[in-house]
Amino acid sequence: MAKHPFEQFNFDSDILAAIDALNFKQPTDIQQRVIPKMMKYTNIIGQSQTGTGKSHAFLLPLFHQIDSSISEPQAIIVAPTRELATQLYHAALQLAEHKQGVKVSLFIGGTDFEKDKQKTTIQPQLVIGTPTRINDLAKIGALHVHLAHYLVVDEADLMIDLGLIQEVDQIAARLDDNTKMAVFSATIPKSLHPFLNKYLENPTFIEVKTTSKNKSSIQFYLIPTRGAAKIEKTIELIHILNPYLGIIFCNSRENADHLAQQLTAEGIQVGMIHGGLSPRERKQQMKRIRNLDFQYVIASDLASRGIDIEGVSHVINFDVPKDIDFFTHRVGRTGRGNYKGIAITLYTPDEEALIQQIETKGYHFENVDVKNGELVPIKAHNTRRLRQKQDDHITQQVRHKVKCNNKKKVKPGYKKKFNQELENLKRQEKRQFSRRKNRQNRKNKK
Repeated sequence: MAKHPFEQFNFDSDILAAIDALNFKQPTDIQQRVIPKMMKYTNIIGQSQTGTGKSHAFLLPLFHQIDSSISEPQAIIVAPTRELATQLYHAALQLAEHKQGVKVSLFIGGTDFEKDKQKTTIQPQLVIGTPTRINDLAKIGALHVHLAHYLVVDEADLMIDLGLIQEVDQIAARLDDNTKMAVFSATIPKSLHPFLNKYLENPTFIEVKTTSKNKSSIQFYLIPTRGAAKIEKTIELIHILNPYLGIIFCNSRENADHLAQQLTAEGIQVGMIHGGLSPRERKQQMKRIRNLDFQYVIASDLASRGIDIEGVSHVINFDVPKDIDFFTHRVGRTGRGNYKGIAITLYTPDEEALIQQIETKGYHFENVDVKNGELVPIKAHNTRRLRQKQDDHITQQVRHKVKCNNKKKVKPGYKKKFNQELENLKRQEKRQFSRRKNRQNRKNKK
């Protein structure tokens, strides 16, 4: 009988049953590297992009280690947003179905504080939530966070961005010296170093790099447009695509709101997620999105990192992000698990430099346009630049030939004659280059 793919980690039978229920076939790279370390109670700094299976890399060993007979916090997981914390909570509940006696509690802002206090009458073994709410409950002695033996900080660089690292620091300060920590982050900014140096003694650093920026499960398309025509191009796309769920990313709340207004005026119903929504509005929108009330959701970069929406089949970059990391986070919303995805980026001439930056980081696009209700291939956006580069190279090649032919004394009209001869030689060189290329193409076809 074949061994269970997760048996190597010495999980209990109930954890293996939970893994089977989740239909996990093989551990991902980050799971392969993180789980053994956490099983040995090691301090960890994990760096990986979204969609790598990170959540279960720490949830599985935590559940294995929890003693269900002890009613006290044994592990704490803090996430920077309510949505992320809620997602982790639901993932934990799936595991808890297979391990009796484990109580998992969610504590996030925007909910009734008194109800959260009541939930601590029986202390949960696994605490999941946002740092501010967990910290507030710990301050009044309602939540006994000081008893935990593991603290997991998820999306630590987003904690920095949202100004929450001080709250995490206060939680960590309440823990016993023997408590271990696992800090996960897409990037490790310098502003995170003081926290890591303060609390993680001799940590194991685990970085999961993707060998290719283009995931095989995602098709990357690049569509040219101009200024105000970008909205019309987006409407054309919406009419020809039929996503299970599509996210349209904008660089700002203002752009997101404006695009939403334009699409609504066209009779296109869209969801909205950005930092300008109130907690209640965000909760309502997320509920409707998960109920598939919308086929498209317009979002700011909050959704690319702080929110995990399942079933995203298409991502459209209405604006090209100015930060390459945000591009990675955005396109990482689709093509997850065993599913295929499509990532489409619209760009205007003034955004072409950003596209070049993305390409230098290892991304490759198919250049297409919307014509007659379908995506059709077009010339690459950098064709002119490559042609100019080739032309410059030919110019350098033939320039010395002209000079060699003009070693005699300089006469009137020399410069004009020089340029004429240079152009003649360039044309000859280009014709020869084209012939060589055609011969090579014919040879390759044989």
